[in-house]
Amino acid sequence: MKTIVFDLGGVFVDWNPRYLYRNIFSSSEEMEWFLSNVCTSAWNARQDAGRTFAEGAELLKKDYPGYAAQIDAYFARWEEMFGPDIAGTKEIFWELKAKGFKVYALTNWSKETFPKAKEMFEVFTQFDGVLVSGEEGLNKPDPRIYQRFLDKFSLRAEKCVFIDDNAANVAAAHTVGMDGIRFENAELLREELQKRGIL
Repeated sequence: MKTIVFDLGGVFVDWNPRYLYRNIFSSSEEMEWFLSNVCTSAWNARQDAGRTFAEGAELLKKDYPGYAAQIDAYFARWEEMFGPDIAGTKEIFWELKAKGFKVYALTNWSKETFPKAKEMFEVFTQFDGVLVSGEEGLNKPDPRIYQRFLDKFSLRAEKCVFIDDNAANVAAAHTVGMDGIRFENAELLREELQKRGIL
């Protein structure tokens, strides 16, 4: 049987800092400037690769002292960055489990916030194994994190189907020999799994 490997953010849950910061900034223009220049995706990716939020925040506050409170809110109010669960993915997850498939997760996520995420989203505790980038010091799409995932759980790349909403992450999975599906929505994911004889 194939082994199914899911990304989490953008596949199971809708995570976006704008859910929080639209409640902090009075104008969308300032919010977008802040997220493009201060608490950027690249800055957050360093936390996903193992840096603590305290370290990341201190670096930003040296350059943007006037935004100290908004910078600290990134970690302090992190739970407010989620929208509704992405429709249909959990149902597919439970179908796969019911059919006897082993289902794993490979996620770019901070080691500090992932324990909170497991409390918020019960499905995160139901995988057969999870590799968290922040615990490994590596992010997708670095091919080394895929190999580390395979080694950690003693899996064969050619037996794995990897599902991620980020095209670069799917492409990187291909480089280590994994099949890959770009997630757009649960309906299209189901079609792709059906094509492979999985659902």
